[in-house]
Amino acid sequence: MTQVIDTMNIGAVASASGLPAKTIRYYEDIGLICPPRSDNGYRVYREQELHKLRFLHRARGLGFTIDQCRQLLSLYEDKSRASADVKALAKQHLKEIDAKLDELNGMKATLESLVRACRGDHRPDCPIIEDLASSKGRSTK
Repeated sequence: MTQVIDTMNIGAVASASGLPAKTIRYYEDIGLICPPRSDNGYRVYREQELHKLRFLHRARGLGFTIDQCRQLLSLYEDKSRASADVKALAKQHLKEIDAKLDELNGMKATLESLVRACRGDHRPDCPIIEDLASSKGRSTK
């Protein structure tokens, strides 16, 4: 069921968007959202700001950077956008995720090797400590 709300304060929009109020203020500070102000100076969040906040929450949850989110919002608001532009941005992000996964897999393999090499007994010699203390260490790639 869609929630129809004319305006909300920051507490209500935080609850509805799933984002902390601090994050919402940060997004405003960096210009991702621009809620209007009431006569008394308080921020007034409308359905459009809530929608953008949910959009940002989802995009950030997928690992898009703030700059990428800014581009995605711009593309979202451009009704004459080419879907190819959106796809290109998402494909670039996938490449970045793949690179991070490769790095994490290398770290995992190195750590697994070190754990296997350590006897884990009462003696002080430990390949894990030796590797961490060495200037070279084992390669994670």
